Amino acid sequence: MGLRREPTARQVRLAVELRRLREAAGLTGREAAALLGVSSTQINQIEYGHSGVSEKRLRSLAAHYSCSDEELVDALVAMATDRTRGWWEEYRGLLPASFLDIAELEHHATYRRDVESLNIPGLLQTEEYAHAVFAYRVPELPQADTELRVQHRMRRRSIIEDPAPIPYEAVIHEAALRIRVGDRAAARAQLTRVLEISEADHVTVRVIPFDLDDFAGAWSTMMYAGGSVPQLDTVVRDAPHGAAFVDSEAQLGSFRTLFRKVEAASLGPERSRDFIHQLAKEL
Repeated sequence: MGLRREPTARQVRLAVELRRLREAAGLTGREAAALLGVSSTQINQIEYGHSGVSEKRLRSLAAHYSCSDEELVDALVAMATDRTRGWWEEYRGLLPASFLDIAELEHHATYRRDVESLNIPGLLQTEEYAHAVFAYRVPELPQADTELRVQHRMRRRSIIEDPAPIPYEAVIHEAALRIRVGDRAAARAQLTRVLEISEADHVTVRVIPFDLDDFAGAWSTMMYAGGSVPQLDTVVRDAPHGAAFVDSEAQLGSFRTLFRKVEAASLGPERSRDFIHQLAKEL
């Protein structure tokens, strides 16, 4: 099998987790290679995602690293042996790799959580809203590229719209609900979309109103994807170069705490629906 020139975020995550297990065991790459009977170059290629790893070799590494967490090892094996070529592969070479990485992350997620202060979360956006967001980008995108991004975003909604959806929670600041990304009709349609999806049993939408006292967390936007085990959770943040994937346990713990704080400050689901319904009536 040849080396990967551009491993996906999922392949890199597997590599990172294997490196963490080795370091936790206090072994060098050279020592791990000797235990496995391979070269240190091969271990290096595995730990940077440039080479895959078989189930047998991965379980052998986990045993040498004295990893007793069977659920984590099974989850890593599933990542290593997964051969899924999802719908997002249709966009490879047409969209930035981060778009595909996010779609793949969501496909394997066990739940999703969003916190947004200025935009409606992507999974809740209407096609018109998404089009307005991408069309406003500077430098401007060619129309064909804009349409591809909109199409991709609409297909991502499948994780909460398919017959077997994953649990989804969104905390949205009033600012995001009030900002008219499109015209009045588009804004009304967007609020209606949020209301409709919030009625689903697997979806919870909460609102943080402007008049909430002692709320200093408007900066705390996040996209949180639950992994098959907590160690494989991932947070995606916007960055100057594109999407940034956050996966260290310390950072994940901070984001979990942050979500709980924002969730606790927000209105309950019923009051949030009433709030959004009133905003829609005002348009």
